[in-house]
Amino acid sequence: MAEMIRFLPVLLAFVLMFMGIPVQLALLGGALFYFGVLNTTLPMTSVIQSLVSQGMSTSLLACPFFILAGCIMNYSGITTVLLDFCDKLLGHKKGGLGYVNILLSTLNGGMCGSATADAALQCKILVPEMERLGYPRAFATAVTAASSLITPIIPPGVPLILYGIMTGVSVGKMWTAGYVPGVLLCLAMMLVVYLYSHKYNWKGNRDKRASWPELGAAFLKSIWAFAIPVFIIFGLRSGFFTATEGGTVIIVLALFIGGVIYRQLKPAHIKPILREAFSSTANIMLIIVSAMTFSTYLSWERIPQDLAAMLMDFSGNKWVFLIIANLLIFVMGMFLDGSALLLILTPLLYPIAAAYEIDLIVFGMIMLVNLYCGCLTPPFGTLMYITCNLTDVSVPQFVKYAWGFIVAMLSVMLLMAVFPGIVTFLPNLIYG
Repeated sequence: MAEMIRFLPVLLAFVLMFMGIPVQLALLGGALFYFGVLNTTLPMTSVIQSLVSQGMSTSLLACPFFILAGCIMNYSGITTVLLDFCDKLLGHKKGGLGYVNILLSTLNGGMCGSATADAALQCKILVPEMERLGYPRAFATAVTAASSLITPIIPPGVPLILYGIMTGVSVGKMWTAGYVPGVLLCLAMMLVVYLYSHKYNWKGNRDKRASWPELGAAFLKSIWAFAIPVFIIFGLRSGFFTATEGGTVIIVLALFIGGVIYRQLKPAHIKPILREAFSSTANIMLIIVSAMTFSTYLSWERIPQDLAAMLMDFSGNKWVFLIIANLLIFVMGMFLDGSALLLILTPLLYPIAAAYEIDLIVFGMIMLVNLYCGCLTPPFGTLMYITCNLTDVSVPQFVKYAWGFIVAMLSVMLLMAVFPGIVTFLPNLIYG
């Protein structure tokens, strides 16, 4: 009986989530129920103080800084310039706007790092244009949702920062590790578009390939946008700034590019930029402190250690553990938000991965790709519902085209597990 009671906060958190309570409040409710009712050894005032202090870590400052930088870039004209370059590069091919959609999300990954922001932006810009040119709206919605999941994998994705903080892995190494998987996801999704476009004979949106002078002019115009991710990695590697300081540097750079180079950033944009940044930051920070408080309860009851011992006894080797862990992540990803699940499962799984001597950078990238795969799957895939609501597409219509992109993501995840050098190549090259 006592063994069952220690899991009551977990059960309570899941019940609250299924009742529609926001994830962060459900986790907080489970933790406060434990410290307020089941185990009163720690005074509630200490629990609240811990809750507040966990959100005051200087390491977490990177999150609001890069969120603000991403919001500035959405208003700075950078996305428009990148869209024009992508269109001139791939718009003439069959399924051209599908390729453009994926490439734009990949390039946007180095700018804003938010899947939700990228999906919302492209639902407004690209989905109506794709539908006008004869693409089914359900396909346009599916490719927009799927391609936006590349965004948090490419630096400076906030999930990379969170995983690094929780596991003690260098955030700089996590960032550099994200580039190759991000590019592989881009190519895998483009293959899906190729298969769909040739099956249904979807035409390109341009009559002919852009000339070299046109392509060169578009590239030169977007050179400032391409310079941002290069500048981030160079600054981190040279020691010019830390990950947290890099956020402030990118904010200044985004303001300069939007206001001086592209001249799209206006004083009228300040209010919506700050409103969006504040809203996104508040949501993420509440999830973080709630998950950390929930993790405190897990640690007090030694649930991660018991789970690790059980999995190690059951699995026997790292490959069986990886299969079990990824099945668990994939199934839970169908029901919970990816960011929240990252904060719940990382403290449970990374010690076991370390015990099996699995590279924590590799495990982190596998985990992230799997987590975000769940954002496309019923019954509660977050990005599935966000994009379907924005474009008025039903879930069955969405799934008809989304399954191909899910298979592409799982294939990249499997590739990283079998060939970990795909992930570690760049961090080893840059950091030694």
